[in-house]
Amino acid sequence: MSTENEGTAVPPAPSAPPVPVDSPAASPQPSAPQGGTPTPPAGPNGASQGHPGAPGDPAPGQAPYGAATQGSAPDASWPPPPPPANPYAGGGAGTGSGVGFGGGDGSGGGWGAPYQQPAPKSGGGRGGLVAAVLVAALVAGGLGGGLGYTLAENNDSGSTTVSASDTGGSVKRDAGTIAGVAAKALPSTVTIEAESTSGEGGTGTGFVFDKQGHILTNNHVVAEAVDGGKLTATFPDGKKYNASVVGHAQGYDVAVIKLANAPSNLNPLALGDSDKVAVGDSTIAIGAPFGLSNTVTTGIISAKNRPVASSDGSATSKASYMSALQTDASINPGNSGGPLLDAQGNVIGINSAIQSASNGLGGTGQAGSIGLGFAIPINQAKYVAQQLIKTGEPVYAKIGASVSLEETTDGAQITEQGVSGAEPVESGGPADKAGLKPGDVITKLDDHVIDSGPTLIGEIWTHQPGDKVKVTYERDGKENTVELTLGSKTGDD
Repeated sequence: MSTENEGTAVPPAPSAPPVPVDSPAASPQPSAPQGGTPTPPAGPNGASQGHPGAPGDPAPGQAPYGAATQGSAPDASWPPPPPPANPYAGGGAGTGSGVGFGGGDGSGGGWGAPYQQPAPKSGGGRGGLVAAVLVAALVAGGLGGGLGYTLAENNDSGSTTVSASDTGGSVKRDAGTIAGVAAKALPSTVTIEAESTSGEGGTGTGFVFDKQGHILTNNHVVAEAVDGGKLTATFPDGKKYNASVVGHAQGYDVAVIKLANAPSNLNPLALGDSDKVAVGDSTIAIGAPFGLSNTVTTGIISAKNRPVASSDGSATSKASYMSALQTDASINPGNSGGPLLDAQGNVIGINSAIQSASNGLGGTGQAGSIGLGFAIPINQAKYVAQQLIKTGEPVYAKIGASVSLEETTDGAQITEQGVSGAEPVESGGPADKAGLKPGDVITKLDDHVIDSGPTLIGEIWTHQPGDKVKVTYERDGKENTVELTLGSKTGDD
């Protein structure tokens, strides 16, 4: 679904009655999503921007990332598998310029809000997963001011004279307010336009990662420009820079781009600690929903560790997996890659996907926010970004076993057969050394409950290679717990 970024007249906003001083209107909070297993998130971006497939990809239903998964026999080897028909309960849409998951019915949309140049182009690019962007509730002071009055008396008759104040109420926005956070973060947030060699493209978001000109965003936002395409980043002050892709990770859905001739006055956004985020914490997000750059929205953290698997639903795409921060902030196509901030303005996540109830009126429209957005925790994204800047390739943690991607609430079952004829348990790998076998059902990773293969993959990828984890599994009706050291896999291939 295309986003009309240009050529559409925007009517002036209706006037509003004066607001009394010290009585700013409160931004309504979207209701927190109910619990339960969500359906796959769909990309709110309109035209889909999936991950290009590669020869030898596992058949649909297989996923060889980390704990390689497959409909009937996924593998822990590479490359990442295409997403299952309904890989994640809690369907969401990518927030870039393409749709990530599609609706709960398995339908997919684009991963971002397709971007249009001044002269409209046909076809929507893959854009990217829809990033969560929070609408900034700017707290404005009232117009009022004090109303002075003077009561005058004379001997003949009483009279009352009311005179208006000469000055209006002052407006003060402290650094800790939503407006204060937005004012500080906006100058370090960019709108990204990615265009392929065929002219297709999409719009997404990114933010300044360091003073050298590196910008952190989603992989699906820049995927169109990876192979010889065009990439630009525009700051709120209108300054536009050409950019190039430094590295991208399809499985994590993280990418780093670098500005050409980057300015010397860049201010990287401060990174928070996503492990310390609590349900109920306030959130602020910035992005370009439907091409509307520099949009700010607000909400709360409505859940943590939400398993999300996203893709554009195409046969050649590979799924991305995350143990996401869930927010009720308004997230729409074009917001992918934008920062999810805490109340102090620290980045706690990268907006990446949304749940979508439908693809629009009559099933033909683009997915939009229903209050269920998903962000990649910044602790994970920071590690991935540093690897991409250092080597240009992502590094994935793995257990070396293939697990089923089929929908279940019982756990992640190690399959009887691996991907492309590989062994279901990698010989000499972490799972093999820990004594895991085909048919074992993994129910916990450390203290996190594992209800499916995608959930296991997302949890594994919150760790780094070399980390020690406890795996709880069931075999022949008995529960066992073992400790293993995570292995590693470099690259998406």
